[in-house]
Amino acid sequence: DKPLKNKDMKNSIVKTITRNAVVAAIYFLLTFASSPISFGQIQFRLAEALILLCFFRRDFTIGLTLGCLCANCLSTLGPWDILIGTTATLISCLGISFCKHLFVATLIPVVVNGIAIGLELHFVLQINLLLGMGFVALGEFVCVCVLGYLLFLLLRKNKPFMQIIGANRNLE
Repeated sequence: DKPLKNKDMKNSIVKTITRNAVVAAIYFLLTFASSPISFGQIQFRLAEALILLCFFRRDFTIGLTLGCLCANCLSTLGPWDILIGTTATLISCLGISFCKHLFVATLIPVVVNGIAIGLELHFVLQINLLLGMGFVALGEFVCVCVLGYLLFLLLRKNKPFMQIIGANRNLE
């Protein structure tokens, strides 16, 4: 009986690692493919829509944070973006993973990234603080609150998709 439970646990761990690796790779590739609009004062990081995966499965925080870390290695802000941008994504993912309402979840990265990346742009590039925060928040709003929200409203009703991602929360 125990070997079966051990085998099931190992399969579960392998599936979790694989799902997170795929999410990290997709986040990185989407950011890389759209790099001209993914970095800077005005940024529309399309990969940020994926952050809503944490609404359905908390452990996607790992894959999204790693994907963001890898993507931020492409940033012209170097170590600042690697540290601050990745931390902002981690905080956003954690916040989203505890939300009960999808639209409320979309607002978390708008606020977190608006503040964190706005501050980063202000201190590193001397961009006006409020302008920087506003532009980053606007980009997050478009990518997460509009595109991400609409995408996941549709995908939430797609049972095969929800099974593929192994959704285990907020299934209603």
